[in-house]
Amino acid sequence: MRFPLDFVMNNAKHMIGQRAKGRKRYPTVLMLEPLYTCNLACIGCSTERHTGKLKDRLSVDKCLEAARLAEAPTVSLCGGEPLLYPELPELIKGLIDMGKHIILCTNALLCDKKLFDVIPPHKQLFVNVHLDGMKQTHDYVCDREGVFDKALDAIKESKKRGYVTLTNTTIYKQTDMDEVEALCELLASIKIDGLLIAPGYHYESVQNDVFMTQEQIHEKFKRVRELCYRYRLTATPTFLEFAAGLIELRCSPWSTVNYTPLGWKGPCYLIGEKFFEDFHTFWNEMNWDYWETRQDRRCANCKMHSGFEFSAVEAASKSLKGMAEMAYWNLTGK
Repeated sequence: MRFPLDFVMNNAKHMIGQRAKGRKRYPTVLMLEPLYTCNLACIGCSTERHTGKLKDRLSVDKCLEAARLAEAPTVSLCGGEPLLYPELPELIKGLIDMGKHIILCTNALLCDKKLFDVIPPHKQLFVNVHLDGMKQTHDYVCDREGVFDKALDAIKESKKRGYVTLTNTTIYKQTDMDEVEALCELLASIKIDGLLIAPGYHYESVQNDVFMTQEQIHEKFKRVRELCYRYRLTATPTFLEFAAGLIELRCSPWSTVNYTPLGWKGPCYLIGEKFFEDFHTFWNEMNWDYWETRQDRRCANCKMHSGFEFSAVEAASKSLKGMAEMAYWNLTGK
């Protein structure tokens, strides 16, 4: 299977339960950023995510309360660099005890000190390493030499120690798709558990000319679609059709809610129109109809996985052909 069975069943149970309650909108993933502190300043990352002070981090209690309020079955631990969060072992244990699946998003520089022999492998914990290309490209994106080698060593060690291990690759304007395929081949050779390949988002705080127009996204993701059935890509076939410009989808900003040191970020992980202290105020005050239809100028070139994967799954589930394709894709890993 492309995803572990308990992960699939936990998400399916959540969706069925929400639909039974008559809810059209509901979170499926909590993007939890316990801190805005990082040991890298990658060229495609929004400024706030690597300039925060460690003293301003969220408490474990606030993080767990956010997970309880969002009710999402999956928590993506990001930031910042979550391995810099001093209370990470306590936070992960708390989330596991709540029954959450955790995607630990990391640049892998501190895995040897803060993960291995500190936080044991668990079926609900996925280690997700940021890897934006082969050595020269990834080190350029991270603005530091040696990051690729360190990340690759950490991936190999993570697999050896029994962690469910994934990678996350962002596609930029300058990305060479032959190189992306070479990266997939390399990761497949060390039996990576899954690879997410997704377009970058044009953060306004980033001055580098690295982000794509919709037409450029479509061109590159036609190539990614060819890779979907050869490697263990974790974006669904329907999402990749959308990214390649073959179908259109509404955004589902409410499916991936974001809690940060500044509060609940609205409307989404990418756009901080407003921050809310209270979850219910955030949920009830956001104009979801407006953001779903992508009328805002900041949504013009956005095809981010966080906003559209839920929409893709919903679209696929509306036809027998789509459901059969999804089942085959997940069950066979092809």
